[in-house]
Amino acid sequence: MQRSTDLHEFLNSEQQWLPSLSVDCVIFGFHENELKVLLLTFRRTDLLALPGGLVHRQEDVDDAAKRILAERTGLTDIYLEQFHTFGQLGRGSDHFGRKIAGANGVDLPADHWFTRRFVSIGYYALVDFSRVVPSPDVLSESIGWYDVRELPSLVLDHSLIVQKALDTLRLMLDHRLVGFNLLPETFTMGDLQRLYETILGKKLLRTNFQRKMLSLEILERLDKKWTGGAHKAPYLYRFDTKKGEEYLNNVDNRPERINT
Repeated sequence: MQRSTDLHEFLNSEQQWLPSLSVDCVIFGFHENELKVLLLTFRRTDLLALPGGLVHRQEDVDDAAKRILAERTGLTDIYLEQFHTFGQLGRGSDHFGRKIAGANGVDLPADHWFTRRFVSIGYYALVDFSRVVPSPDVLSESIGWYDVRELPSLVLDHSLIVQKALDTLRLMLDHRLVGFNLLPETFTMGDLQRLYETILGKKLLRTNFQRKMLSLEILERLDKKWTGGAHKAPYLYRFDTKKGEEYLNNVDNRPERINT
């Protein structure tokens, strides 16, 4: 009953929000050598979508994105970047809004604000998969992780938003060293290489990858990782934030691209 009441309150909350502006978040996580994204399933439908929301009239857009991410993941210390604005003329859908409301017993009047065209600001977020506690929003009945390589059909232009975010993530692997945000605090060189290979969608030569990563001088090597196996245990590494910032500020002396 509470969820039904919340839905009705939301559909009657137009005055709280900036008109026709929304935020959509592509939340990436890395687990078992798969790059995953969080998707919501709308209540009483088979429609899937990216987590998103609206912007309060007295709220910065970036703050709205942070709020939405905290509500969906339970985390506040998230790497977050705005990457694109989606405002195609046809992205609004009267049918879409009415289907969501109608599935929950609500008959929206003509030109209801929820059925209008929305311009959406896209953000991508990188999270430690193990720390996320997914929570659905008022319009959704469930939320879960999906392999980015095998995504189901998504509403509106959300498939395009995911692809644009993935393209940006691939570019930022070099320019911002963002991949470390998807790993736990300590990791092996093999863990790091598998992350890069998964994001880039291709295999990388181990010796070249290790040489390039170590040449950046942004990794702190820790004690060896004990595996209990017969093979030599790999070293554990940790990203050195201070050295990483120095590397990013020293663009003239950067080595060749990591992802080659």
